[in-house]
Amino acid sequence: MVDTRAATLLTDVLAEHGEGPVWFDATGQLRFVDMLAGEIVTIDGSGALVERLRVGDVAAAFRPRVDGGLVIAVERGFALLSAEGDLSTLPEIWSDPSVRMNDGACDTQGRFLCGTMAYDAAEGRGSLHRLELDGSTTTVLDGVTISNGLAFGADGASAVYVDSPTQQVRRYRLPADDGPWADYEVVVEIDPAEGTPDGLCVDVEGGIWVALWGGSAVHRYTADGELTDVVTLPVSHVTACTLGGDDGRTLFITTSSVKIDRALEPHAGAVFCTRVDVAGAPVLASRH
Repeated sequence: MVDTRAATLLTDVLAEHGEGPVWFDATGQLRFVDMLAGEIVTIDGSGALVERLRVGDVAAAFRPRVDGGLVIAVERGFALLSAEGDLSTLPEIWSDPSVRMNDGACDTQGRFLCGTMAYDAAEGRGSLHRLELDGSTTTVLDGVTISNGLAFGADGASAVYVDSPTQQVRRYRLPADDGPWADYEVVVEIDPAEGTPDGLCVDVEGGIWVALWGGSAVHRYTADGELTDVVTLPVSHVTACTLGGDDGRTLFITTSSVKIDRALEPHAGAVFCTRVDVAGAPVLASRH
């Protein structure tokens, strides 16, 4: 039986294009990006705004660093924020202004990966880049379109990944030589009528929570692809989700107001939440 419930509004509208939420246990805070404003937004557990930090023209994704601060994907590369708040931007990976970073996560070795897309979402112009611990970068996937949700298995041997127009959640078997990714299975094939898969997170049972852009929902699937939960929202553009809170069982959901009529969807760009039965997997931090 599928458990269906409605999410609760947690915040005011705080973003034009909210994405990439991450829960910080140490501070009891949620951070997410207002991507096209180039800002990382911090709220407390009650949804109150704490800080807006501008990091560039685009703030695509980020993760905590083990020694404090953040590793961040900006428009055309990566940046490091120190524990003291000093921002250093690494050399751009490409110069084409029509392509930007989009969504990312850290692997079990503490390396940060982020994917790209063309601003016009042109087919095949995206890729997935890995920031190595020495500061160099490696391209592990090429020829994708909208590189989106990414999460790594605790064993370090696999990753779940979304290239949105494929309508699939794929599980990649990571190559032992750290080379390009090629070997995958399709875990879930999502009907376009239900929305387009966007950001995702995983729980301690291996369940995959997937935000559905245009679908007004987040779905949870088992590791084998069985639908178990549907969380509905009163906004169309649901972008990403993460599990956190005191016990790891609050699902936080970001949304976007891009190309939305605010008169029809006044809460587009707010953060929503709901309680769930299974706690989230620990956030993998950066060792950069």
